[in-house]
Amino acid sequence: MGWVFRLLSRLPLALLHALGALLGWVVYFASGTYRRRFQANVAQAGVAWSEARPAIAAAGRMAAELPWLWVATRGKPLGDKLQWEGGELITAALAEKRGLVMLTPHMGCFEICAQAIAERFTTPESPITVLYRPARQASLREVMAGSRERPGLATAPASLAGVRQMIRALRKGEVIGLLPDQVPPDGLGVWAPFFGKPAYTMTLAARLVQQTGASLLLIWGERLPGGEGFVVHVLPAPAIPAEASNEAAAALVNGAMESLIRRAPGQYLWGYHRYKQPRGLDIGAAP
Repeated sequence: MGWVFRLLSRLPLALLHALGALLGWVVYFASGTYRRRFQANVAQAGVAWSEARPAIAAAGRMAAELPWLWVATRGKPLGDKLQWEGGELITAALAEKRGLVMLTPHMGCFEICAQAIAERFTTPESPITVLYRPARQASLREVMAGSRERPGLATAPASLAGVRQMIRALRKGEVIGLLPDQVPPDGLGVWAPFFGKPAYTMTLAARLVQQTGASLLLIWGERLPGGEGFVVHVLPAPAIPAEASNEAAAALVNGAMESLIRRAPGQYLWGYHRYKQPRGLDIGAAP
Protein backbone atom coordinates (compact mmCIF):
# COMPACT_ATOMS: atom_id res chain seq x y z
CA MET A 1 0.00 0.00 0.00
CA GLY A 2 2.88 2.37 0.70
CA TRP A 3 4.06 2.23 -2.91
CA VAL A 4 0.53 3.07 -4.09
CA PHE A 5 0.56 6.22 -1.95
CA ARG A 6 3.93 7.22 -3.33
CA LEU A 7 2.70 6.66 -6.89
CA LEU A 8 -0.53 8.62 -6.37
CA SER A 9 1.39 11.47 -4.74
CA ARG A 10 2.83 12.32 -8.15
CA LEU A 11 -0.62 13.22 -9.49
CA PRO A 12 -1.86 16.82 -9.40
CA LEU A 13 -4.11 17.66 -6.46
CA ALA A 14 -6.92 18.56 -8.88
CA LEU A 15 -6.85 15.08 -10.42
CA LEU A 16 -6.76 13.41 -7.00
CA HIS A 17 -9.79 15.43 -5.94
CA ALA A 18 -11.64 14.49 -9.13
CA LEU A 19 -10.93 10.81 -8.58
CA GLY A 20 -11.89 11.19 -4.93
CA ALA A 21 -15.26 12.74 -5.79
CA LEU A 22 -16.05 9.70 -7.91
CA LEU A 23 -14.91 7.42 -5.09
CA GLY A 24 -17.18 9.20 -2.65
CA TRP A 25 -20.26 8.55 -4.78
CA VAL A 26 -19.29 4.93 -5.42
CA VAL A 27 -19.03 4.27 -1.69
CA TYR A 28 -22.28 6.10 -1.02
CA PHE A 29 -24.24 3.93 -3.45
CA ALA A 30 -22.37 0.71 -2.69
CA SER A 31 -22.92 0.74 1.08
CA GLY A 32 -26.48 0.88 2.32
CA THR A 33 -25.32 1.18 5.92
CA TYR A 34 -23.13 4.16 5.13
CA ARG A 35 -25.85 5.79 3.04
CA ARG A 36 -28.51 5.42 5.74
CA ARG A 37 -26.18 6.75 8.43
CA PHE A 38 -25.21 9.70 6.24
CA GLN A 39 -28.84 10.59 5.62
CA ALA A 40 -29.86 10.07 9.25
CA ASN A 41 -27.09 12.31 10.56
CA VAL A 42 -28.00 15.06 8.11
CA ALA A 43 -31.67 14.84 9.15
CA GLN A 44 -30.71 14.87 12.85
CA ALA A 45 -28.78 18.09 12.35
CA GLY A 46 -31.68 19.70 10.51
CA VAL A 47 -29.44 20.54 7.55
CA ALA A 48 -31.04 20.88 4.12
CA TRP A 49 -30.14 17.98 1.84
CA SER A 50 -29.04 20.40 -0.86
CA GLU A 51 -26.42 21.79 1.53
CA ALA A 52 -25.19 18.40 2.76
CA ARG A 53 -25.19 16.54 -0.56
CA PRO A 54 -21.73 17.84 -1.66
CA ALA A 55 -20.27 16.06 1.40
CA ILE A 56 -20.70 12.75 -0.46
CA ALA A 57 -17.99 13.74 -2.92
CA ALA A 58 -16.03 15.59 -0.22
CA ALA A 59 -15.58 12.35 1.76
CA GLY A 60 -13.91 10.78 -1.25
CA ARG A 61 -11.74 13.83 -1.82
CA MET A 62 -10.57 13.59 1.79
CA ALA A 63 -9.27 10.07 1.18
CA ALA A 64 -7.82 10.81 -2.25
CA GLU A 65 -5.81 13.84 -1.12
CA LEU A 66 -3.87 11.91 1.52
CA PRO A 67 -1.04 10.86 -0.82
CA TRP A 68 -0.52 14.52 -1.71
CA LEU A 69 -0.64 15.60 1.93
CA TRP A 70 1.49 12.79 3.31
CA VAL A 71 4.07 12.35 0.56
CA ALA A 72 4.09 15.15 -2.04
CA THR A 73 4.37 17.95 0.53
CA ARG A 74 7.06 16.30 2.65
CA GLY A 75 9.95 18.71 2.99
CA LYS A 76 8.18 21.32 0.86
CA PRO A 77 6.22 24.45 1.82
CA LEU A 78 2.51 24.39 1.11
CA GLY A 79 3.01 27.65 -0.77
CA ASP A 80 0.16 28.91 -2.91
CA LYS A 81 -1.97 25.88 -2.05
CA LEU A 82 -2.60 27.39 1.39
CA GLN A 83 -4.45 30.49 2.52
CA TRP A 84 -5.20 31.73 6.04
CA GLU A 85 -8.20 33.41 7.61
CA GLY A 86 -7.92 34.34 11.28
CA GLY A 87 -4.27 33.42 11.73
CA GLU A 88 -3.80 36.51 13.90
CA LEU A 89 -5.81 34.74 16.61
CA ILE A 90 -3.07 32.12 16.88
CA THR A 91 -0.40 34.81 17.06
CA ALA A 92 -2.25 36.55 19.89
CA ALA A 93 -2.85 33.33 21.81
CA LEU A 94 0.78 32.25 21.59
CA ALA A 95 1.89 35.65 22.84
CA GLU A 96 0.07 34.94 26.11
CA LYS A 97 2.36 31.90 26.65
CA ARG A 98 -0.43 29.91 28.34
CA GLY A 99 -0.46 27.11 25.81
CA LEU A 100 -3.02 26.75 23.04
CA VAL A 101 -5.56 24.01 22.35
CA MET A 102 -6.82 23.85 18.74
CA LEU A 103 -10.05 21.93 18.07
CA THR A 104 -11.36 20.81 14.68
CA PRO A 105 -14.18 18.45 13.71
CA HIS A 106 -14.09 15.79 10.99
CA MET A 107 -14.66 18.46 8.40
CA GLY A 108 -12.85 19.63 5.30
CA CYS A 109 -9.16 18.77 5.27
CA PHE A 110 -8.40 18.48 8.97
CA GLU A 111 -5.02 16.94 8.13
CA ILE A 112 -3.86 20.25 6.66
CA CYS A 113 -4.38 22.17 9.91
CA ALA A 114 -1.42 20.79 11.85
CA GLN A 115 0.86 21.04 8.80
CA ALA A 116 -0.14 24.66 8.25
CA ILE A 117 0.43 25.60 11.88
CA ALA A 118 3.82 23.89 11.88
CA GLU A 119 4.83 25.79 8.76
CA ARG A 120 3.81 29.24 10.00
CA PHE A 121 3.67 29.33 13.80
CA THR A 122 5.81 26.67 15.44
CA THR A 123 9.43 25.50 15.51
CA PRO A 124 11.22 22.21 16.14
CA GLU A 125 11.99 23.49 19.64
CA SER A 126 8.37 24.49 20.29
CA PRO A 127 6.17 22.33 18.03
CA ILE A 128 2.48 21.68 17.71
CA THR A 129 1.65 18.28 19.22
CA VAL A 130 -1.15 16.15 17.79
CA LEU A 131 -2.54 12.82 18.89
CA TYR A 132 -2.46 10.15 16.24
CA ARG A 133 -3.57 6.57 15.69
CA PRO A 134 -1.07 4.48 13.71
CA ALA A 135 -2.37 2.85 10.54
CA ARG A 136 -3.14 -0.85 10.82
CA GLN A 137 -1.05 -1.80 7.79
CA ALA A 138 2.68 -1.69 8.37
CA SER A 139 3.38 -0.08 4.98
CA LEU A 140 0.91 2.72 5.65
CA ARG A 141 2.32 3.24 9.15
CA GLU A 142 5.67 4.06 7.55
CA VAL A 143 4.08 6.53 5.13
CA MET A 144 2.01 8.16 7.87
CA ALA A 145 4.93 8.43 10.25
CA GLY A 146 7.08 10.00 7.56
CA SER A 147 4.36 12.51 6.71
CA ARG A 148 4.31 13.79 10.26
CA GLU A 149 8.06 14.05 10.66
CA ARG A 150 8.09 17.75 9.87
CA PRO A 151 9.83 20.69 11.52
CA GLY A 152 7.53 22.18 14.12
CA LEU A 153 5.22 19.14 14.28
CA ALA A 154 5.32 16.49 17.02
CA THR A 155 3.07 13.48 17.47
CA ALA A 156 1.78 11.85 20.62
CA PRO A 157 0.37 8.31 20.89
CA ALA A 158 -3.29 7.90 21.75
CA SER A 159 -2.53 6.73 25.27
CA LEU A 160 -2.05 8.09 28.77
CA ALA A 161 1.58 8.75 27.87
CA GLY A 162 0.34 10.86 24.96
CA VAL A 163 -1.97 12.82 27.23
CA ARG A 164 0.91 13.55 29.60
CA GLN A 165 2.98 14.68 26.62
CA MET A 166 0.28 17.17 25.64
CA ILE A 167 -0.03 18.51 29.18
CA ARG A 168 3.72 19.13 29.24
CA ALA A 169 3.48 20.90 25.88
CA LEU A 170 0.72 23.20 27.12
CA ARG A 171 2.60 24.05 30.29
CA LYS A 172 5.53 25.10 28.11
CA GLY A 173 3.23 27.45 26.19
CA GLU A 174 3.04 25.25 23.08
CA VAL A 175 0.18 24.23 20.77
CA ILE A 176 -1.76 20.96 20.71
CA GLY A 177 -4.44 19.77 18.28
CA LEU A 178 -7.43 17.49 18.83
CA LEU A 179 -10.50 16.18 16.97
CA PRO A 180 -13.09 16.31 19.77
CA ASP A 181 -15.96 14.84 17.73
CA GLN A 182 -14.28 11.43 17.64
CA VAL A 183 -15.94 8.86 19.89
CA PRO A 184 -13.57 8.04 22.78
CA PRO A 185 -13.29 4.69 24.54
CA ASP A 186 -15.72 3.85 27.29
CA GLY A 187 -14.80 5.67 30.49
CA LEU A 188 -13.01 8.53 28.73
CA GLY A 189 -16.09 10.54 27.80
CA VAL A 190 -19.59 11.59 28.79
CA TRP A 191 -22.91 11.70 27.00
CA ALA A 192 -23.61 15.20 25.71
CA PRO A 193 -25.97 16.59 23.05
CA PHE A 194 -24.67 16.83 19.51
CA PHE A 195 -27.23 18.30 17.13
CA GLY A 196 -29.85 17.52 19.75
CA LYS A 197 -29.01 13.84 20.22
CA PRO A 198 -26.83 12.33 22.97
CA ALA A 199 -23.36 11.48 21.67
CA TYR A 200 -20.50 10.00 23.65
CA THR A 201 -18.05 12.90 23.81
CA MET A 202 -14.44 13.05 24.95
CA THR A 203 -13.70 14.98 28.13
CA LEU A 204 -10.02 15.34 27.27
CA ALA A 205 -10.28 18.54 25.24
CA ALA A 206 -12.06 20.53 27.95
CA ARG A 207 -10.03 19.04 30.79
CA LEU A 208 -6.76 20.09 29.16
CA VAL A 209 -8.02 23.67 29.05
CA GLN A 210 -9.36 23.54 32.60
CA GLN A 211 -6.26 21.95 34.11
CA THR A 212 -3.63 24.07 32.35
CA GLY A 213 -5.40 27.40 31.78
CA ALA A 214 -4.54 27.17 28.08
CA SER A 215 -6.18 29.28 25.40
CA LEU A 216 -8.74 27.62 23.15
CA LEU A 217 -9.41 28.20 19.45
CA LEU A 218 -11.37 26.49 16.67
CA ILE A 219 -9.79 25.63 13.33
CA TRP A 220 -10.81 23.89 10.12
CA GLY A 221 -9.33 23.45 6.67
CA GLU A 222 -11.66 24.39 3.83
CA ARG A 223 -11.05 22.43 0.64
CA LEU A 224 -11.20 24.73 -2.40
CA PRO A 225 -12.71 23.54 -5.70
CA GLY A 226 -10.64 22.50 -8.68
CA GLY A 227 -7.65 21.42 -6.62
CA GLU A 228 -6.76 25.04 -5.90
CA GLY A 229 -5.77 24.19 -2.34
CA PHE A 230 -7.09 25.01 1.10
CA VAL A 231 -8.10 27.86 3.36
CA VAL A 232 -7.35 27.37 7.04
CA HIS A 233 -9.98 29.16 9.11
CA VAL A 234 -9.30 30.05 12.75
CA LEU A 235 -12.17 31.20 14.96
CA PRO A 236 -12.75 32.08 18.62
CA ALA A 237 -13.99 29.30 20.89
CA PRO A 238 -16.46 29.47 23.77
CA ALA A 239 -14.97 29.90 27.22
CA ILE A 240 -14.90 26.72 29.31
CA PRO A 241 -15.21 27.66 33.00
CA ALA A 242 -12.74 25.93 35.29
CA GLU A 243 -15.61 24.83 37.52
CA ALA A 244 -17.74 23.42 34.69
CA SER A 245 -18.70 19.75 35.00
CA ASN A 246 -17.55 17.22 32.43
CA GLU A 247 -21.05 17.15 30.97
CA ALA A 248 -21.36 20.93 30.76
CA ALA A 249 -17.88 21.30 29.25
CA ALA A 250 -18.55 18.54 26.70
CA ALA A 251 -21.77 20.27 25.69
CA LEU A 252 -19.85 23.50 25.09
CA VAL A 253 -17.31 21.68 22.92
CA ASN A 254 -20.05 19.93 20.94
CA GLY A 255 -21.83 23.24 20.44
CA ALA A 256 -18.63 24.75 19.08
CA MET A 257 -18.24 21.85 16.64
CA GLU A 258 -21.84 22.30 15.51
CA SER A 259 -21.18 25.97 14.79
CA LEU A 260 -18.25 25.06 12.53
CA ILE A 261 -20.16 22.32 10.73
CA ARG A 262 -23.06 24.63 9.96
CA ARG A 263 -20.62 26.96 8.22
CA ALA A 264 -19.86 24.33 5.58
CA PRO A 265 -22.11 21.26 5.86
CA GLY A 266 -20.98 20.19 2.41
CA GLN A 267 -17.53 19.36 3.80
CA TYR A 268 -18.47 17.50 6.98
CA LEU A 269 -18.14 13.70 7.25
CA TRP A 270 -21.83 12.98 7.76
CA GLY A 271 -21.16 9.29 7.32
CA TYR A 272 -19.08 9.15 10.50
CA HIS A 273 -20.71 6.96 13.18
CA ARG A 274 -20.90 9.79 15.72
CA TYR A 275 -23.68 8.30 17.84
CA LYS A 276 -22.22 4.84 18.31
CA GLN A 277 -21.63 3.20 21.67
CA PRO A 278 -18.07 3.81 22.95
CA ARG A 279 -15.40 1.21 22.48
CA GLY A 280 -11.83 0.97 21.22
CA LEU A 281 -8.46 2.07 22.50
CA ASP A 282 -7.68 5.47 21.00
CA ILE A 283 -8.68 8.87 22.38
CA GLY A 284 -9.23 11.61 19.87
CA ALA A 285 -6.34 10.68 17.62
CA ALA A 286 -6.05 12.28 14.23
CA PRO A 287 -6.67 9.60 11.59
